[in-house]
Amino acid sequence: MLKRVIGGVRGTAFCALFVLAAATSAAHGEVSVNIGIGIPIGPPPPPRVEVIAPAPAGYVWAPGYWAWHGDNYVWIRGRWILSRPGYVWVPDRWEQREGRWHIAPGQWQREHRRFVREERREERHERREHEHHGR
Repeated sequence: MLKRVIGGVRGTAFCALFVLAAATSAAHGEVSVNIGIGIPIGPPPPPRVEVIAPAPAGYVWAPGYWAWHGDNYVWIRGRWILSRPGYVWVPDRWEQREGRWHIAPGQWQREHRRFVREERREERHERREHEHHGR
């Protein structure tokens, strides 16, 4: 009985924190939800080549990607999405972690974060190259 009461109090506190966080995010006009799904399946097929028309003014291209549906991959066609000044679109992609494939949903990122991340990736690559050739 005591565990049930404590669980109820914790559940209520969690709900209150969730509502507060959602309200705070809504007040700032930005909400981000990332859900990772690990699927014990093989890698997705290579991306399809999509022929795209010239960009409509104020839009960016969100390329197509393979989604997992039921028991196989299905192709989700690319689409034009309304651009956001100061942000770049990071497309949907599959990543392999710990032997499982995970879908990383497309999302908007501030331009500065993207450039910092790319610089760090380049630095790690250069460091690995140096370590590999230095041995």
